[in-house]
Amino acid sequence: QVQLVESGGGLVQAGGSLRLSCAASGRTPSLNTMAWFRQAPGKEREFVASINWSGRSTNYADSVKGRFTISGDNSKNTVTLQMTSLKSEDTAAYYCVADQSFVLSTRIAAYGYWGQGTQVTVSS
Repeated sequence: QVQLVESGGGLVQAGGSLRLSCAASGRTPSLNTMAWFRQAPGKEREFVASINWSGRSTNYADSVKGRFTISGDNSKNTVTLQMTSLKSEDTAAYYCVADQSFVLSTRIAAYGYWGQGTQVTVSS
């Protein structure tokens, strides 16, 4: 099994920055892709960004391109999401996810491991 624990959420003013971190433990050598999803109140869960350990490829949702940066260290089994120029519409619970696949999928069902989530609130 794999456990994912997120940290770094909080309250920030619009235009500000926040950094989320996720640490994986357990059967981590089996992980090849890690990603972030988010869910705002009353909305469906959506893809934010992903990274895989093969070539360090990344993928971003159009809504966060140019503002968010995903990075990771597979030797330490950690992934971070640096968020800048935050907007009120970025307010959501952010979930760290992981899977054995190398595919940078945007689908929820593609990821077998999920963290508990961390809340990000952007005030306008």
